[in-house]
Amino acid sequence: MSVPASPTLGAAGAPAPSGPLEAGTPAFRHASLAMFLGGFATFAMLYGTQPMLPLLASVFEVSPAHASLSVSAGTGALALSLIPASVLSDRYGREPVMKLALALAAVIALASAAVTDFTTLLVLRALLGVVLAGLPAAAMAYLGEEVAPNAQGRAMGLYIAGNACGGMSGRFLAALVTEWGSWRLALVVLGVLGGIAAVVFWRGLPASRHFRARAATPMRILRDALAIFRDAGLPWLFLTAFLIMGAFVGLYNYLGFRLQGAPYNLGQIATGSIFLLYLLGTWASAWVGRLADRFGRRNVLWMMVCLMGAGLALTLAEPLPLLVLGMGVFTFGFFATHTTASGWVSRRAQERRALAAALYLSAYYLGGSVIGSAAGLAWSDAGWGGLVLLLGLGALLTLALALWLRRIPQVQTG
Repeated sequence: MSVPASPTLGAAGAPAPSGPLEAGTPAFRHASLAMFLGGFATFAMLYGTQPMLPLLASVFEVSPAHASLSVSAGTGALALSLIPASVLSDRYGREPVMKLALALAAVIALASAAVTDFTTLLVLRALLGVVLAGLPAAAMAYLGEEVAPNAQGRAMGLYIAGNACGGMSGRFLAALVTEWGSWRLALVVLGVLGGIAAVVFWRGLPASRHFRARAATPMRILRDALAIFRDAGLPWLFLTAFLIMGAFVGLYNYLGFRLQGAPYNLGQIATGSIFLLYLLGTWASAWVGRLADRFGRRNVLWMMVCLMGAGLALTLAEPLPLLVLGMGVFTFGFFATHTTASGWVSRRAQERRALAAALYLSAYYLGGSVIGSAAGLAWSDAGWGGLVLLLGLGALLTLALALWLRRIPQVQTG
């Protein structure tokens, strides 16, 4: 697809710059705000049922592991849809795919509030994951194409900060509205927020200037996939994504069950307040993006994984303040690790960044679905200690991967 000869209008109606978006410019700020809100809406809608899991288990008379499928169905469907969504974004452009994804997701989120049985809820949550895949599948590619290389870490950090803020706000708001109203009303509120974010995203995202359409042929996709998996670092970054997201979802999925049981016996709002720790993730994402730009991702990744492990171990403590501290350290380390790894994928993949981003995020969300649900078995059989043991083994493997990635050769700007 060739670039139009006439100037492309940006967010405010002014011609968009022809060069890459430089940090500090109005176009960079518009792009950062739009991507922040896109990530915000994606995670708010995707994880809105997480603080409701104990209530959903009671209302629909299902087990904790079964109730967790209201989260895993969405993340699993999203994971499986990312590669098709990336192919669509390669063919038709990053902007239309991301915009349509947000708009459709808001409609589905609203419809899920009217379900009368758990199976229908799972179907709608899975459909939500399918349509939401369009945004993360194209977002990393958009940032890699449109943002100047020396500002990509910052832009990626702000996008993931939006993910963190949306995840926090969606979960906390869902818990709050559920306590004061109902879980159905909570899903309506999340759908309305998604719709508002979609409108702002449509109006604010600067037009692409460096996108080039690529043929969506099976042979081209196969060649790109083979090249990606032959890379010395990309497959290990995909495995890193699988493990860290699995640990993150697994820990937060069953935290509510622990806090609402003895000896804490917390209510819905108090349990939902734990998701305010996502504020640490918001700050961590923006901070570590700048840190990676300055010192290199290979020198930052392993330290962030160590923070995750330290926080996970601290959650074994019985006193509530220490438990909360451990969750905070773990959350900070998780978002810092994800920001570093995802930015590294975009830099190494170059012209194949859309497919590489889709593969990274497929692994990421599959980890949340597979390990997140498997952690329910550990929780049911061995309590919090068994859960931490399972996730701790994954953290040790992630650290080994991060140390190995320090040794891989650079590829162009990777």
